[in-house]
Amino acid sequence: MYRESFGRGPDLVMVHGWGMHSGILRDFAETLSEDFRITLVDLPGHGRSENIVDFSVVNLAAALLANAPERAHWLGWSLGTLPVLEIADRFPGRARSVMIVAGTARFVSDTQESDWPGVDPGLLTQFANALEENYEGTVRHFLGLQTFGMDNARLLVKKLTERLAECDPPDREALHSGLNLLRQSDLRGPWRRLSVPGLIILGARDRLVPSTAGAYMQALNPRSELHVIDGAAHLPFLTHSADTASFITDFVARHGGP
Repeated sequence: MYRESFGRGPDLVMVHGWGMHSGILRDFAETLSEDFRITLVDLPGHGRSENIVDFSVVNLAAALLANAPERAHWLGWSLGTLPVLEIADRFPGRARSVMIVAGTARFVSDTQESDWPGVDPGLLTQFANALEENYEGTVRHFLGLQTFGMDNARLLVKKLTERLAECDPPDREALHSGLNLLRQSDLRGPWRRLSVPGLIILGARDRLVPSTAGAYMQALNPRSELHVIDGAAHLPFLTHSADTASFITDFVARHGGP
């Protein structure tokens, strides 16, 4: 698994989302490196990392732990939330805190049991089908959803596209497996019983992770902290980096622990 580390301070591991690689987080990570020792990783089958046979939450967590400091703060963006929650639940001694950015414990809506807000499962199925027919178009659609409603959406898509081009396209099997994780994973239990401090940062305009999910997440874990950034969508670390960084540094200063 590809990783890079830089900065000084408490260890912070940052895990990217579906179809991306760690380069998307690099500018924001460099900002945080004034206060943290950053570890960036490419998930299996993404960026510079080879894919693994079983792209499951359990195996992603194991791969991350094998390439992470012994004890760290963990930040998961979007899909990256899932293995981060798995790590904190199964290996609490390896986590000092959990920070969720534009993520949730369950990504798809659940109207049958709890009215849990999330993305329509049919949208993820459409992505899976479209990957085989038009990979480039599917990625453009996904980037468009991440930046929807932003005043500078076109510039953001251009910047994201340029960053993605730094590496070869993700492994197709990893992409399909990642979509399956987003459709099927339910880590509300691990989030409810989280034994370390938890922080949630969401964008009020996010089309992929509704900001209303924040209240549901906080109801499951009343000890957690929630910030919803007005004007932000699925990329608050890019569009509202100062606010996002401030929430993170202040949270760790108050709850970082020994």
